[in-house]
Amino acid sequence: MRYLFEEYAFDTDRRELQRGTDAVSITPQVFDLLDYLIRNRERVVSKDDLVNAIWNGRSVSDAALTTRLNAARSAIGDSGEAQRLIKTLPRKGFRFIGTVREVNQLSGAAAILSRDIEFTEAPLPLPDKPSIAVLPFENMSGDAEQEYFADGIVEEIITALSRFKSLFVIARNSSFTFKGRAVDIKEVGRRLGVRYVLEGSVRKAAGKVRIAGQLIDAATGAHVWADRYERDLTDVFVLQDEITLAVVSAIQPKLLQTEIAMATRRRPENLTAYDFYLRAVGEFRSMTRESFAEAIRLAHRALELDPRLGLAAGLAGNCHALNVVFGFAVDPQFERREALRLARLALSIDDGDADTLASASFISAIMIGAGQTEIEMANRAVALNPNAFQALVCRGHVYRIAGLPEEAILSFEHAVRMSPLDPVLHAVMAGIGMALIELGRFEEAVEAGKKAERQNASYSSTYRCLASAYAHLGRDAEAREAAARLIELDAAFNISGWIARGGQSNAKLLIEGLRKAGLPE
Repeated sequence: MRYLFEEYAFDTDRRELQRGTDAVSITPQVFDLLDYLIRNRERVVSKDDLVNAIWNGRSVSDAALTTRLNAARSAIGDSGEAQRLIKTLPRKGFRFIGTVREVNQLSGAAAILSRDIEFTEAPLPLPDKPSIAVLPFENMSGDAEQEYFADGIVEEIITALSRFKSLFVIARNSSFTFKGRAVDIKEVGRRLGVRYVLEGSVRKAAGKVRIAGQLIDAATGAHVWADRYERDLTDVFVLQDEITLAVVSAIQPKLLQTEIAMATRRRPENLTAYDFYLRAVGEFRSMTRESFAEAIRLAHRALELDPRLGLAAGLAGNCHALNVVFGFAVDPQFERREALRLARLALSIDDGDADTLASASFISAIMIGAGQTEIEMANRAVALNPNAFQALVCRGHVYRIAGLPEEAILSFEHAVRMSPLDPVLHAVMAGIGMALIELGRFEEAVEAGKKAERQNASYSSTYRCLASAYAHLGRDAEAREAAARLIELDAAFNISGWIARGGQSNAKLLIEGLRKAGLPE
């Protein structure tokens, strides 16, 4: 029997406990204790019940029992203080109070029959964030070796997606119960409690491997995204990594965009904390004075509903910091204090989240300066999730502010590779342009600035980049035109005031170019 609760799978036949795709180390006695509590979860279990079942009636001290209970709680992410899953009822006993789903593990025809019967159970509720199951990819080649390759691809995709704390990802063991079966995607979504399902196929022919993938909205059956990848079948492991990166870099941004669009269509009274956060992200991406104000309002509404939503605190902090950088702030000192306060709040909630660390490193770099602390924070964010677009972008800015333009460009380029159609790519291209200016690569800086302008013609940093690069190249008319556009977008702009906003101590060539372009001192 397998018992599924939260992100855990408790397998009594294999005597294994797994959290997502990871095995949890657990002693035999603690395993038996959990087994007994879960199987008897409909009632309160007394101390004597546990002693008789686990220790065969031998004399056991209260301290020994408490030690085992604490170990059981720790194994499933619980504690004596929280008692989220194992509750102690004083003078009565103990009870497992988590929501559990049982899965029988039969073989052959009986297993197929049992799975069909399971589909009659009530559907699982959807999490309050984007949720996805990655089904085993179909082997279209008939080659047994290809089966292992296909399974490896899926496992790597699940692992990569699981690094995003903004996603709810079904563990490999649950997804693979559908292996080798013709499935109804809507039914898969209902049984696993997910909004999206990724399915695909693998075909090997003539020294090449072709992988097709499609992301489906399980509620409607509509296709959200589909693509196909073809590579030479040389080094299998390198190929797995390459295809995994390609798939994850396509579907994670697409999922977020789809969720933002859905959140903006929902009626306000039905919104949850995460819905407010998604709406705030959508506003943030416009990068205007008005959109930052609305993003801050929505992020604070999210925090009112869920004070533990660190992502919302980090986003609001980013908005306050950028209000200073873009000259939107009526009270710059207030905005600075709020940016740093919210960054610290986000870190206090979850300093192990890649996006939270990335936001904090960027805010600190702008408001205080980019030193070793900010660089280490940014690097840790990327190490936690090498696939996270925001972490890579923030690290690029931290490097640029710290006076490391070459490293900044590498991080920005990695971000572009991860999300080549991202709605905020104009900010990345402008960042690349400013880093190129510090390296004296002015022609390339112009190209980066033009790409940013094509994506968003109202982003002021683009015109700082273009005005400076054109001026260094002696293209005075184009420099003046870019400078005029900058003043249109940032009417109060002057060079000394912009430097005082923060983050420009190492932008020597950029500042020199702005002066050459005739911008006011």
